[in-house]
Amino acid sequence: MEGLAELHTHLGGSVASDILWSLAHEQGIALPVKDFWEFDRLVTVSDPRGVANLDALDQIYHWTELIQSSPIAVERSVHAAIGGAYRSQGITTLELRFNPMKRNRGGERDLDHIILAAIRGLDRAGLEYPQVRAGLILMMDRTFTAEQNSIIVEKAIVWAPRGVVGVDIAGPRPGGGRYDYRQVVPMVEEARAAGLGVTIHVGEEGGDMGRDEIAEVVESLRPDRIGHGILAAADPELMTALRDAEIVLEICPTSNLLTKALPDEAALRDTFRAFVEYGVEFTIATDGPEMMRTHLKDELELLRRIGALDEDQLAQANRRGHESSFVHGAPVRPRV
Repeated sequence: MEGLAELHTHLGGSVASDILWSLAHEQGIALPVKDFWEFDRLVTVSDPRGVANLDALDQIYHWTELIQSSPIAVERSVHAAIGGAYRSQGITTLELRFNPMKRNRGGERDLDHIILAAIRGLDRAGLEYPQVRAGLILMMDRTFTAEQNSIIVEKAIVWAPRGVVGVDIAGPRPGGGRYDYRQVVPMVEEARAAGLGVTIHVGEEGGDMGRDEIAEVVESLRPDRIGHGILAAADPELMTALRDAEIVLEICPTSNLLTKALPDEAALRDTFRAFVEYGVEFTIATDGPEMMRTHLKDELELLRRIGALDEDQLAQANRRGHESSFVHGAPVRPRV
């Protein structure tokens, strides 16, 4: 198999615990634990039974985002994530996504400095690992105001020549109810017009509400890709719409099991078999290998073991990852 492609991984879940531990201490961050192994459990899904729900996962992200809330921490995190992906998994196409506004301490840090630090990490990793095509995706948030999300997209456009390749939106739903994705249509259209890729977190949980959100995203936002989207597997009309729109799903098997988005391996297998049957395109990802205590090779082996995909289908999903990446051509290298 060619090098692996990882298109859906969050910076907050992609950095090893020992590096986060050192970064926290270097910055003088007051942690609730004093022992490294307790810290390791704090910043990962340490219980093999997973977390109760996505809100519990957000509590883990609170700590990783706090620790990454400085230019030096962001630079080292991006550099470590790219190098680690290539060394441990042979990943040669990698997209890292993060929300810069969740790493500037509520406006205390300059947003451009945070983004430029990520780009420096990208550049450094590019020099050390020229085999890897890597890019950054800047994330909007469902709890943010329209103005905040608009600023994030503006920054993505400004820094696109330096390695920002796309935009996304994620985060908790305000009040837990259905999120109106139509409110970010202007931001998404602006990003698309500037040549950036568009991927949207939707359809990970929420039952019928989540399926309604997928339909709204397909119709209103017309993204290139969707993060997760697994709820569509129970709706033939939705799967047909995804197929006809040629939207690629970024599916994260272990993450979906650990967050209870899917109840068990049988449901995971049925989800993939439904997408294959209806011709819905997808690629396989981790969501954050360090936080989920998995790796991309583990994800592929899981799907093979439970009979969700055969060898050819796994290879095809990986190939689709390379082809549907927002990172085009050879890696961009800084001038030296």
